[in-house]
Formats: sequence, C-alpha cells, structure tokens
Amino acid sequence: MSKPVKYHYGKFPPTNIDWHRLIPLIGPANSSLARYDGVLSVIPNPAVLLSPLTTQEAVLSSKIEGTQTTMEEVLEFEAEEEKSDLTLEQKSDIFEVLNYRKAIRIAINLLQNLPLCNRVICEAHKVLMSNVRGGNKAPGKFRKMQNWIGPKLKPIDAAKFVPISPDKLPDGMCIWEKYIHNKDVQDRLVQLALLHVEFEALHPFNDGNGRVGRMFVPLFLYKMDLIKSPMFYISEYFEANRDEYYERLLAVSRDNDWTGWCSFFLNAVKSQASKNQKKVSGILDIYEKTKKSIHDLTHSQYSMHALDFIFERPVFRSTELVKTGKIPAPSSKKILADLRKAGIINVLKRSSGRRPAVYVFSELLNIAEGKEVF
Repeated sequence: MSKPVKYHYGKFPPTNIDWHRLIPLIGPANSSLARYDGVLSVIPNPAVLLSPLTTQEAVLSSKIEGTQTTMEEVLEFEAEEEKSDLTLEQKSDIFEVLNYRKAIRIAINLLQNLPLCNRVICEAHKVLMSNVRGGNKAPGKFRKMQNWIGPKLKPIDAAKFVPISPDKLPDGMCIWEKYIHNKDVQDRLVQLALLHVEFEALHPFNDGNGRVGRMFVPLFLYKMDLIKSPMFYISEYFEANRDEYYERLLAVSRDNDWTGWCSFFLNAVKSQASKNQKKVSGILDIYEKTKKSIHDLTHSQYSMHALDFIFERPVFRSTELVKTGKIPAPSSKKILADLRKAGIINVLKRSSGRRPAVYVFSELLNIAEGKEVF
C-alpha cells in the first residue's frame, strides 16, 4: 500500500514556477476571460438573469463532492416547497446545493465592505454547512484536529492525502490570506491557480473545503476587477475532468508540480470562460426577445416585474408571482395565462386540489444546462 501524500510544508508560495511553459497559456486564458466579461458587463441585473447559472454551478460543485441531485430537482423542490416523494438522502443533496447558493451570496455581500479574507471565507463556510451533513463539524471555524482525504472509515495510513497539521494551520491560513493581496505577481490568473490549490491542500475546515475552494474562484476574479460581476462558473470543467483535477491537485504536494497544476487551471479558465460567454450571450438574447414578447402580449405595466421574476425563478408555482407583492392578483393571472398561451412558459405539473400548478421557463433552463432538459 502506497504511503499518503503529505502537505508541502514551506513551499507556498512556490518559487519553482516554469513561466516558459505558462506564458503560451496565460494570454489565451486572459483573453477568453476578457471576452466573457465583455458580455457579462452588458447584462442588466446579472444576479437575476444569471440565477440559473449560479444554481448550476452550485449543483456541479456539490456533485464533485458526491451529491447526486440535478438542477431540475433543485428548482422543482424550491417551487413546490416540500416534495414528500423524495428520500432523506435526496433532500440532503438539495439542501447542500441551496446552501452553496446562499453561501456565495453572503460572501458577495460581505465583499462590498470587506477585502477578500479569511473572515469572508469563514462566514461563507458557516452558511454552506448550516443544517446539512457535516453541519456539526464546527461550521465557519478552522479545524482543531488532523483530517485526511481517503476512503471513508479508513485510518490515516490509508489516506491519499494528509493536509497541514492543525497546529500549523493558523500560520498557513495567514500566509494564504497575505498572498491574496500580494501585488507583486506576474499574472492574476496564475495567482488564483496557486491560491486555489493551496486552499485545497491546507483543507482548513472539517468538511466543505472543496466547495469553498471553488467558490473562491469567482470571488477572487470579482474582487480583483477581472470580471465586473462575481459570476464565473468553473465547476463544469472540473467535474468533466474530475480525475485530472484531483491528480493535478495531488501532484503539487507529491511532486512539487505547481506548474502542471497552473497549466490545468489556465486551460480550465480559457475553456469555461468561452462556455460561460456562449451561455450568457444566449441568456441575454432570450431576455431581449422575451421582454418584447411579454410587452406585446400583455400590454401590462407589470410586464417587467413578470420578466425578471421568470428569469430569477424559472421553475415556480402559479401563486408565487402575486406573492412578490409587485403584481396584483388579477394582473398576475392574466400575465401567466398570456405567457402560457404563447409558449413562453410551460406547465411542469398541473394543479391538483389545493396544490397550484408549477410552471417552467424551458428555453432559459435549456440554455443554462447546455442541452434540452426541460
């Protein structure tokens, strides 16, 4: 049995980066990110319009950690409030995704007044782990015990990786935080690559480290003014290349291969920025088209409220529109009828007894998923 790989004491930040290997990757990654940001900058109210992409990121980042739920299941659960046909395990998966979404929103709010720092990370972790599996493992606080990555219920000798020891963790997190604000770096994306892999190697919490580490990516890009809104969705690439993702993370401590990890990360940014750009452009097109359609269909002063609502909640109960308090009940019923008749929204589940109908904005969610799902 091979010995566990152990944390790379004294090697962060690294001094052995092979910039000759990275330079051909840095330009394309930054250019792809800049093109994405160009589209992102013209999105009105991105927190609303890109809500499905934020949910998808939460689903995929959680999936890397073993959850099995889908974006469809998460949105249906939200719309129906309570689904009795789901198992406890299914509900637990969904709550983890919903917490991920809440956590990144909390972090974004904190960044309006705080630098990107350990305090923000801890607050996000507290929300992420609230009332879910692992919620009893000191949410929002750095661990006091040694943890390790490996098969469940196996001793540390069977681990694949052993993070930094708890007595060295506070210093490790201070060095990590200080590097966030290091201005003497050759490239911000390489800096981000190093910060991400170091966070995963430190593994500062008892649970939820992978999700917080991936959550850090858009927060850093936003706080460093590389994107104008904290909306960057990288977990799709990591999930699609999961084996290489884990191998590259491990190789940093095992082989001192920081450059190999940075190469992988730069390719991830380039690829995902391009995919994000296409999705965001598609969403913007749908928004402009639907805005005109809703106005022409309803001739209502509430058409914009309805438009923003179906983008923010693309799966919803028929009663929810009026509950926003922005649209009177008669107008709400007419708008929903007009949208349904025009095929803008479809019935996902018909009303039954006292249970209202559930509608879906299929075109938007299919863009977010990148395939026909709804």
